[in-house]
Amino acid sequence: MQKQGTVIRWDVTRAFGFIRSPGTPADVFFHIRDFQGAAAPSEGLTVVYEEIHVGGKGPRAMAVQPTGPQGVVPSHRPAPTSAQRARPASAQAQKPSQPPSGRRPAKTGARSASAGPAWLLMLGWLALLAWGLRSGRLAPWVLGAAVAINLITFLAYAMDKSAAQNGQWRTKESHLHLLSLAGGWPGAWCAQQWLRHKSSKVEFRAVYWVTVVLHCGALLAWVAGWIAGWIR
Repeated sequence: MQKQGTVIRWDVTRAFGFIRSPGTPADVFFHIRDFQGAAAPSEGLTVVYEEIHVGGKGPRAMAVQPTGPQGVVPSHRPAPTSAQRARPASAQAQKPSQPPSGRRPAKTGARSASAGPAWLLMLGWLALLAWGLRSGRLAPWVLGAAVAINLITFLAYAMDKSAAQNGQWRTKESHLHLLSLAGGWPGAWCAQQWLRHKSSKVEFRAVYWVTVVLHCGALLAWVAGWIAGWIR
């Protein structure tokens, strides 16, 4: 359903904002990928958009188009000319499609490129856990704790994304990093990819990978007996 509203909040650094519409009780979340204006959105901008509801996370705006100075959205399409009616459908199909101005292309290539090393690292992490359990250097309850911390981490990311979309209290990034450092980094990686949350913030991702290296290094040192040797 197409609605009209006003941008009441726009976060330049995170590239998302909220639209307030008389026809919707809650503010509507939208991302820069869903904005089709010639210039970046700003607070006070009047827009029209398609409202959707996904997974009970509140309303979201798609195909957000500005009205007024940045672009006028026609109320109806003009009737096609005789030349357009005579043009074969195949000629229109051959026209290359281009993303609307102002939209960011999806970074599927970058995500797929990093997926391979991440999965290999997770396999190595699981192998370390198995080695530690087999050698007796890790107690059996560690496996259950690893599953629990990853579920908690994934849930923390999901709740933080929901809070960001609805303008609620956010989870501190330091808390998310502590969960990764405690062993929840595989769950954090899955949340970043599947929920598309914290996956494009360079500073956050850099600290995240530091927690991965520290956790895996500490686990390797413990399983290999290096830490016990240092203590002696």
